[in-house]
Amino acid sequence: MKRACATAIALAATVGSALAAAPAHADPRPQTGQGQLIEIVIQRALSQRGVPFVYGGGDISGPTNNARARAATTRSALTDLAGRPVFPTGPTVPGSATPGLPGTIPGSVLGTPGLPGTAPSPLEEMPDTTTVGFDASGLIQYAFAGAGIKMPRTSGEQCSVGQKVPPAQARPGDLLCYGPGGTQSVALYLGNNQMIEGTSPVVAVSPARTSNMVPYLTRVLSS
Repeated sequence: MKRACATAIALAATVGSALAAAPAHADPRPQTGQGQLIEIVIQRALSQRGVPFVYGGGDISGPTNNARARAATTRSALTDLAGRPVFPTGPTVPGSATPGLPGTIPGSVLGTPGLPGTAPSPLEEMPDTTTVGFDASGLIQYAFAGAGIKMPRTSGEQCSVGQKVPPAQARPGDLLCYGPGGTQSVALYLGNNQMIEGTSPVVAVSPARTSNMVPYLTRVLSS
């Protein structure tokens, strides 16, 4: 266990040092070709600094609420895979306030807050849909759309496209990926050991994070 921890710490230190030594994002010289597209991607992401983090938020057009996540949660909570209601509609079982579900306290209502013996209503766990913003992959999708590149919607899919490059070769516009295969989060590398990420509480620029980072960056555009 100690050996595994030491290896992880050493890897993080190596990745951090490589990112710090990677070429900085220093323009404003005019660029052409893909270098110009990288600049568009970076500036489009930077334009969203301060926009709130919203799980499931954002698409190619800009920040959104998470109505899609709410709709998916509602469907999964209230219906089965065939779209049928999950609550049975058979005869009431003695001692039950819900048809077909024995064991609840008489007089209680399934899903009523504060009553013992009841389960929380799926509607109590619905995510907020009033806030408009981005999550990590939504920000990446929006940024690359400015360069005419249609990116997949999830971080894992985004981190599976393009070229894998070692941290020592990091360039502005590369993707930093976190978790197995990038499934937990994704950020846009800006150079000079800086990144921008759609994370709680708002889209922000920060030092490139190496904790839980996969040992490579994903390059969608080459300068």
